Amino acid sequence: MESKILSDDFLDFFKDLKKPPKKLYYRGNLELLRKRKIAIIGSRKMSIYTKNCVFSLASMLKNSGICVVSGGALGVDINASIAAMPYTIGIFANGLNQIYPKSNEKIIKQMYQEALALSEYEEDYIPKKYDFLLRNRLIIALSEAVVVAQADINSGSMQSAKLALELKKPLYVLPHRINESSGTNLFLKEKKAELIYDFKEFVGQFAKVCEDVQDEFLDFCKKGVSIDEALAIYGEKVYEYELEGKISVEGLLIRVLK
Repeated sequence: MESKILSDDFLDFFKDLKKPPKKLYYRGNLELLRKRKIAIIGSRKMSIYTKNCVFSLASMLKNSGICVVSGGALGVDINASIAAMPYTIGIFANGLNQIYPKSNEKIIKQMYQEALALSEYEEDYIPKKYDFLLRNRLIIALSEAVVVAQADINSGSMQSAKLALELKKPLYVLPHRINESSGTNLFLKEKKAELIYDFKEFVGQFAKVCEDVQDEFLDFCKKGVSIDEALAIYGEKVYEYELEGKISVEGLLIRVLK
């Protein structure tokens, strides 16, 4: 599959940026650009608590017809995209022939086929460090609201959050303990972000909440996955479901019981 060039009509999403993109390459389903879009971004080294929250929130957004925008990075980004598949848009700092990070290759290729991937750069471009911050401005501009799931004070996610405020995009954060997500807690203290106290209430601001929410974890397990794969993505939920009798671990594989 080769990347195509996005039509100029879609570039209007980015017109409020100081340096809007002159050209964007894409792979996947352009119809996602016509849906309501919310960014979920945050730390590459997220906690298990954050991971579970991101999965729950992104799943509810997807089931309510809202597209999740993120950057395909380790941690919050890729987990948000996994939960929202195929209602997800990944914006990359590299050319789309270059998969980065390699550990996310399987999901990124799935995004190319079933969701949507965008990049400012030609096919084989290898990103420099500053390209990731440039990429982040596109994530913010494309989204009508921004959720920062977890972030330290000096992180790239905090720079993205500040841009969201400049562009007058509603900014939301998750509740965290002291010292666990110092950046988002600071935004709460300064009243620059709203707290997501209830996922259903949050999603209901943007769409009718779908009550018939599928169990993303059980759907994932039905594909025939190893316990290592499940733990890497869902963490402690594997053990919770095993204790509840919903799954069993047989050798290295997981079997769905109900």
